[in-house]
Amino acid sequence: MGRAQAEIDKAVRQTAEMLRLTPMLQRKPLELSGGQQQRCALARALVKGAGLVLLDEPLANLDYKLREELRVEIPRIFEASGAIFVYATTEPEEALLLGGNTATLWEGRVTQFGPTPAVYRLPADARTARVFSDPPMNFVSCRKEAGRLTFGESAHAPAGDVTRDLPDGTFVAGFRANHITLNRHSGDMVEFRCTLGATEITGSETFVHLTHGADRWVGLIHGVHPLTAGAETSVFVDPAHVYLFDSTGRLAAAAPYAMAA
Repeated sequence: MGRAQAEIDKAVRQTAEMLRLTPMLQRKPLELSGGQQQRCALARALVKGAGLVLLDEPLANLDYKLREELRVEIPRIFEASGAIFVYATTEPEEALLLGGNTATLWEGRVTQFGPTPAVYRLPADARTARVFSDPPMNFVSCRKEAGRLTFGESAHAPAGDVTRDLPDGTFVAGFRANHITLNRHSGDMVEFRCTLGATEITGSETFVHLTHGADRWVGLIHGVHPLTAGAETSVFVDPAHVYLFDSTGRLAAAAPYAMAA
């Protein structure tokens, strides 16, 4: 049996209000912006009670304020609907906010699938770590020998509990942008000498582009910092935030902080 018209009208108006579409209810599809059309498509699926909903970056064309508001609302909407949602996004932050399960893709292939926080904390390989980090994870060569790790040419750290049992050899170390600091907060932090590139100030944070030998990194530093492009500087990384990947790119040792989470 079909639904009563009054029930449909009520569902339409409730969903329109939830997705900030009430002022657009009398408009034709061609009178809507791209972002409004995306939200209308989602609203139709919710009102119809669809069991499977495919969403391709539904918030991409929205202004910042509305996008942030709906990011908070959408997980609740998904849970209340009872449907299965497949949500495509290029933003790790958005995937982490939505929760559920995440599949990471590289050149059309799934590199990892699992609970979203676990995929973020324990990437199966370097490609997944790069894709599921924003900015992409930073990498540097690493050698383990006689209980000691050497990063690049001259940065050293003792092998910790997670890396102590790894065989001696060559690895690739990875760490996320927000784990780079400009100050040594503890004695065991690894120091890297870098050349400063461009800086991007977002208001409360600064993106710092760095060159370390042949490697190009991005650091996300809290606060606004007066940095000069071309200057030499030291940056620091806590070994607890360092992942090690083997020669094939597979995860060899997770960052200790991720294991403790």
